[in-house]
Amino acid sequence: MEFQQDNFAPVADFVIAVEAATDIAAREALLDRAMGSGRKRKSSEKLRRGRRPSEGLAFVARDANGSLVGTVRLWDVSAREGGPAALLLGPLAVDPALKSAGIGSKLMRHAIDEARRLGHGAILLVGDAPYYARFGFCADRTGELSMPGPYERDRFLALELVPGALDGAHGVLRATGRKAKSALFARAA
Repeated sequence: MEFQQDNFAPVADFVIAVEAATDIAAREALLDRAMGSGRKRKSSEKLRRGRRPSEGLAFVARDANGSLVGTVRLWDVSAREGGPAALLLGPLAVDPALKSAGIGSKLMRHAIDEARRLGHGAILLVGDAPYYARFGFCADRTGELSMPGPYERDRFLALELVPGALDGAHGVLRATGRKAKSALFARAA
């Protein structure tokens, strides 16, 4: 699979790291700044609520001072009526002051690479098709799948990490991942 070259001026120093429990407050503040207060009403949120991200698939970007400047998480899902398990990506967010600096692209590539390395077959998301196309996402494999609640069909995208991973997938997505063990995780999802 070939990716498009990104057009951005990279941030001098930032690193991608596995999200830690100490990142929750900073991540939530970043998500509020980047996505606004309506972010918790999205269909994707219904699949995340009360769950923890897929094991080993929650990442943050930190600047040279150690401040959290980006986040991405992947969640375990499957279709109710049939088909294989997959991951749901989201939210992907970058500090608005650093938008177009390449942080989101690096987070995406890291998340995709780690999901592939861990043996996952496919990633689904609801997002801007032109942005996510550079990573190989498209709507071609989501026609028989749907999200719980309202969503824009043309923004429901998939990337097969393993060719044919979504063959036979149909129906409404449901959460299948680890349940949150505490109110802290439930609130942070």
